[in-house]
Amino acid sequence: MARSLVIVESPAKVRTLTNFLGSEYQVQASMGHVRDLPKRSMGVDVEHGFQPTYTVLPERKDTVERLKKAASGARSVILATDPDREGEAIAWHLAQALNVADPVRIEFNEITKTAVLAALKAPRRIDAARVNAQQARRVLDRLVGYELSPLISRKLRMKGLSAGRVQSVALRLIVDREREIQAFVPQEHWSILADLTPTSEDRPFTAVMPFTPATRMSIATEEAAQTIVAETRDADWTVAQVKKAVQSRRPRPPFMTSSLQQAASTRFGFSAGRTMRVAQSLYEGKKLGEEGQVGLITYMRTDSTRVAAEAQEAAREVIRETYGDEYLPAKPPVYRTKGGQDAHEAIRPTYAWRTPRSLSDQLTADELKLYTLIWERFMASQMNAAQVEVTTIDVQSAGHVFRAKGERVLFKGWMAVTAELLADRSEAKRKNGGNGDEEEEEPEEGAKDQQLPELSPGQPLSLRKITPRQHFTQPPPRYTEAMLIAELEKRGIGRPSTYAPTVDVIKERGYADLVERRFVPSMVGMTVNDLLVAHFPDVVDCDFTARMEGRLDSVEEGSLDWQSLLADFYGGFHETVDRKRDELEDSPVEIGEDCPECGKPLILKRSRYGMFVGCSGYPECEYIKREADETANGGEGEESAGPAESCPECGRPLVQKKGRFGPFTGCSGYPECKYIKKNRGAAPRDIGVACPMEGCAGTVQRKLSRKGKPFYGCSRYPECRLTTWDRPIGRLCPKDGAALVWKPPGKGRQGPGRIVCSSKECDHSEQPDDAFLAGLSEERA
Repeated sequence: MARSLVIVESPAKVRTLTNFLGSEYQVQASMGHVRDLPKRSMGVDVEHGFQPTYTVLPERKDTVERLKKAASGARSVILATDPDREGEAIAWHLAQALNVADPVRIEFNEITKTAVLAALKAPRRIDAARVNAQQARRVLDRLVGYELSPLISRKLRMKGLSAGRVQSVALRLIVDREREIQAFVPQEHWSILADLTPTSEDRPFTAVMPFTPATRMSIATEEAAQTIVAETRDADWTVAQVKKAVQSRRPRPPFMTSSLQQAASTRFGFSAGRTMRVAQSLYEGKKLGEEGQVGLITYMRTDSTRVAAEAQEAAREVIRETYGDEYLPAKPPVYRTKGGQDAHEAIRPTYAWRTPRSLSDQLTADELKLYTLIWERFMASQMNAAQVEVTTIDVQSAGHVFRAKGERVLFKGWMAVTAELLADRSEAKRKNGGNGDEEEEEPEEGAKDQQLPELSPGQPLSLRKITPRQHFTQPPPRYTEAMLIAELEKRGIGRPSTYAPTVDVIKERGYADLVERRFVPSMVGMTVNDLLVAHFPDVVDCDFTARMEGRLDSVEEGSLDWQSLLADFYGGFHETVDRKRDELEDSPVEIGEDCPECGKPLILKRSRYGMFVGCSGYPECEYIKREADETANGGEGEESAGPAESCPECGRPLVQKKGRFGPFTGCSGYPECKYIKKNRGAAPRDIGVACPMEGCAGTVQRKLSRKGKPFYGCSRYPECRLTTWDRPIGRLCPKDGAALVWKPPGKGRQGPGRIVCSSKECDHSEQPDDAFLAGLSEERA
């Protein structure tokens, strides 16, 4: 008897479904898309309803022939592609390419036996609205790319450039942020920290002023800070008021695509693409002993935080058995999804009792990390809120008010599920603290995790130490992949299936480089962005692009005709492209500056060595704009008149220099003398490395302890408590994926130190190269 043919997208799914289905089913893979628009022509008939012309992909011709043969002898053809509009479109293309007149469409959000058998009992027809939504998106992207990309390439005389409906908006965000950073002017401000203890007992704690974000800039100069220190150092200190409040801290919702990518980036340094590849593997299935091939997580492309009632009940059983009834809310929580289609569940484990520990020997390192992240987040999301007692103590001296904050967990709630993780982080922090003499950085808004003594209003205090500290405001950080995806999602731009491809295109085109995991736009990227902003503002307008996403969603809902959407957009867009074509191709790209030698406009030029800026008056004027030479050795940057000091090593004048890590003071006799003045009172200095703590968008800074010893901490302190003696270098260990750090040579030893893994279980070690060591020398200035 003929078997039914089930077509999925990948070989891994073939193995998993074969494990569930009996001999009456034959399962084969399409290997993803089998048809698309042609590569060498637009493939869209704009005169006749934007009808697309599809061709079989060259690399899928053998696949199509194999599937045709299998379909011809099958009892029925069941299309089991992914449960989103991309998967719906693949199912439709398969039906067209295989000439299947009456295909059956099934979908499942998780690849488990229960879900697959349930899907087989609820077959349906291909959803035309979903297919049209995907067609509209594909055709829209082709129209924008096909008309704009050649124009930009010819304008800059470079091959391989492109513009896109989502990628160009993402590039604009990167460029705009870079210009914010370039225009940023740091502002000085000071804080004052008082180490206090009750006069009746030795229970030290720290209070700070100013203590609110609204007043943190109120002490603007060192003179003002020293005045407060002088007034309070020998004055009486008393408790002004004590406030206690119990706060409920709710768990975060389970993951959707964007939040999973963000968490994997901040926790493990995963790129968006790497996260999706690992998640795909977990979704499609892993072989688990006698169970065979089993899908471990639900579908990973979703913009919903909804959870099926059956999954919530299973999670509640695990929580009840593991933690007790007091950790369960009276009713399963409901998380609201902002926008989005809510077509699928959130990303969760397919079986709540399948703990990360039980899978530790059956998954790769990346798979186990991501599964643990998903499992913990889902279980925590189904638990009661944590209860935290927050104590605020205001202290008064000589008319000045200082504040101390402390927290005490009364009930762990959802935090219990991550207790092991928190313990691991504490151990890592203890390890990074070295010999235990670490000088913890005092917070600007009060130390929230300190243990406060029991105090009452009017109680006298003893001052042990008072310390003024200089600070400088920091520019906004460059985007990491995770931050960029979060910003796109917040603005309603793109959808779960587009986030990873968008950031990949930006990197592949050379529009921006990842430096220490953060996007730095290239000259080409900034030029392409500026051309689009000046001449095609709608293409790079965030609000316009978000509205278009909403209209595409309306097509999927069946409330808007896809061809009408394209017609409304294309008329004005095509007219603008036609009008701008001659203007753009015949004129050079001016950068908005005049030549300092002849006064003619500076323009962007291209040589075999890349892009550069030169005079439009060439060959009469041969001026080329050269950026300041900021070499890694810290000795050949820009120099200016320095302080009236002499080098303590050679006697030559000290001068101000500019390097990769900002201005510093060094010897004018470089390279014969490499002296760099150490600035003990300097503000924290950003080292260009993203903070490795989960959920933190800060950067790592080089700071000085109260004893003048350098250490590394987060720019978002006190919100983030990262502190370490070892310098993070912004790379991950090739063995276990943990952060790599530089350890200096031991006390009394010579040498360059070593780059090692921050995980105590890993023995990876490598020699730092000369460029890194030279950068360290400059950084210490």
